[in-house]
Amino acid sequence: MAGTILTAVLVAPAASAVAATPAAQRAGATATVAPAAASPWRTVKLVDGSTGKIYKLGAHHYRMEIVYRGEVYARLEANQHDAGVDGNGMYVVLTLDGKVHSWTGGTHQGPGSFRLPDGSTAVVTRVGLGHYRAQIVYRGEVYARLEANQHDAGVDGNGMFVVLSMGGQISASVR
Repeated sequence: MAGTILTAVLVAPAASAVAATPAAQRAGATATVAPAAASPWRTVKLVDGSTGKIYKLGAHHYRMEIVYRGEVYARLEANQHDAGVDGNGMYVVLTLDGKVHSWTGGTHQGPGSFRLPDGSTAVVTRVGLGHYRAQIVYRGEVYARLEANQHDAGVDGNGMFVVLSMGGQISASVR
């Protein structure tokens, strides 16, 4: 994974009002476009009580809709790489093989260097408005890079999940 830049796709907010119930809703991310597949490949419960509907679109290509009370609030697409989102403090990673991990807490605000749960360090730098980079460093070597440029990014690094938001927040969770 060393040297790989990982990114995520998050659908931009729609004009509709969003109630402040689950974390994904409070993030303001709303999707209104129907998925390419007619029915979910599988569904998962997320840490805030919302549901992740996962659609298999091809080899190493999955789309997940975050749904609460029948409304789709965000969509992630993992196409040949993992995807992630910061849903206002609820972090979600969709892997390129369709697995999902969600958690809350552990947030650090970049730029800066931050210790992650597996003992590695995240070095977060600001590139510009809505654009941050993170290098995951362990024992002096860069094992992963995340690029959050106008959308959040996420990765599964051998059981440690990391999300970097376009606002410079980074969080990690070990399964």
